[in-house]
Amino acid sequence: QVQIMESGGDLVQPGGSLELSCSASALNLNDYDIGWFRQVPGKEREGISCISNTDGRTRYAPSVEGRFSISRNKDTVYLQMNSLKEEDTAVYYCATKCALFTSTGYVSMYPGPENEFWGQGTQVTVSS
Repeated sequence: QVQIMESGGDLVQPGGSLELSCSASALNLNDYDIGWFRQVPGKEREGISCISNTDGRTRYAPSVEGRFSISRNKDTVYLQMNSLKEEDTAVYYCATKCALFTSTGYVSMYPGPENEFWGQGTQVTVSS
């Protein structure tokens, strides 16, 4: 059974850093474009970053560009988050798809319903 797992969420002070990890069982993440998303209660899920599986190209939402960095190492995808702000507080998810607004337009990479997988999320809380 395919399972996506996020880890690394924590409570951190404003200005601090965290690194989130995305891994999978019964699935090779290297075969997929991987997106990071976040959701605040009462709001829609927001795509914030994406890494391509073909050329490694990375993309970011304006709200995180310059502060967050997505990368891959073997079969794990990471989201390095620096200069965290209180408004970054959310549940963070990774998925085998990308859907986000960037400064140059909307980016969508969709593998089809049979290949769309999501993790359960990891809580990031930025508070003093």
